[in-house]
Amino acid sequence: MVLHILQNRTLKEAQDEFSSAYPFLRIEFYRYSEPGSARRHLKNSLLLIAAGLKGTGEIEINDQMTVGQLEDIFQKQFGLQVQVSRRSGTLWLETTMTDNWTLKQQNDHGRELSEPANISRVTRREDIDED
Repeated sequence: MVLHILQNRTLKEAQDEFSSAYPFLRIEFYRYSEPGSARRHLKNSLLLIAAGLKGTGEIEINDQMTVGQLEDIFQKQFGLQVQVSRRSGTLWLETTMTDNWTLKQQNDHGRELSEPANISRVTRREDIDED
């Protein structure tokens, strides 16, 4: 997939484009901060230019790219600070401990953690093992 990074796009538009390919992952944009200081989450309605975009272009994203590589591209090529999160049930967890996983691995793991388990139910008394 190709993610278009343009001045007049909102953060939400970029997020939605990414999530269409990886529905169990999302990218969040942050205001650049000094190392060790608290990050400020940016509102999704902001334009990329207002988020600190330094240049326009495209990111060629594929399943074998790692989360760390994607975050680095946003920072180095576009001056944007992003964090990828993975869905886990109803929660979104930052992938900081697994930045070396590929986007496919992360998305697949998010799917596994979020889809209801297939639980077979006992319907007859004869199916219950008794000690």
